[in-house]
Amino acid sequence: MPEDLDGDEKLDGWLEAVEASEVPVMRSFAASLKKDLPAVRAGLTEPWSNGPVEGLVHKLKLLKRQGYRRAGFVLLRARVLVA
Repeated sequence: MPEDLDGDEKLDGWLEAVEASEVPVMRSFAASLKKDLPAVRAGLTEPWSNGPVEGLVHKLKLLKRQGYRRAGFVLLRARVLVA
């Protein structure tokens, strides 16, 4: 495939190739992508990302896990505000 294609055009070609493959897991994955194809296309073509938000959520979950069964909400709140 030429490198100048955008993600949307590459997705169509990839889905066609996977549907013709003999790997059941990949065909199943492609079928699940097709169920929500507009969202998949938007994820490939839109310029924005929720990566920074996901990073903050990951950081908060890490802080919470580190204090599990050792600290209460007050300490967790203090650690989140400092971090």
